[in-house]
Amino acid sequence: QVQLVESGGGLVQAGGSLRLSCAASGRTVRNYGMGWFRQAPGKEREFVATINWKGDTAYADSVKGRFTLSRVNAENTVTMYLQMNSLKPEDTAVYYCAARTGLYGATSQSDFDYWGQGTQVTVSS
Repeated sequence: QVQLVESGGGLVQAGGSLRLSCAASGRTVRNYGMGWFRQAPGKEREFVATINWKGDTAYADSVKGRFTLSRVNAENTVTMYLQMNSLKPEDTAVYYCAARTGLYGATSQSDFDYWGQGTQVTVSS
């Protein structure tokens, strides 16, 4: 079983930065692909970024060049960071951390097996 806990959300002005963290615990979590998704009010949840077990990343076009995803692997835990720069009001959403029982990342929600509770990010104009 894997548990995911997000932190780092908050209110920021447009152009500002935030760093989200996801603490993942589980015996084999260091070998799991992970990712971030977000859901804005009235919209479907969408892919943001993903990372494989060794740190290779992929991003949605809407965040490419502004967001940076990384992870730190330990024995039974992983901490994943999403550094968000040059934030825009359209980045406002609840951000969800996700993990999947495979080495590689993915861009589809259905490919992920574990989810966090979400953290709110609000960007004011």
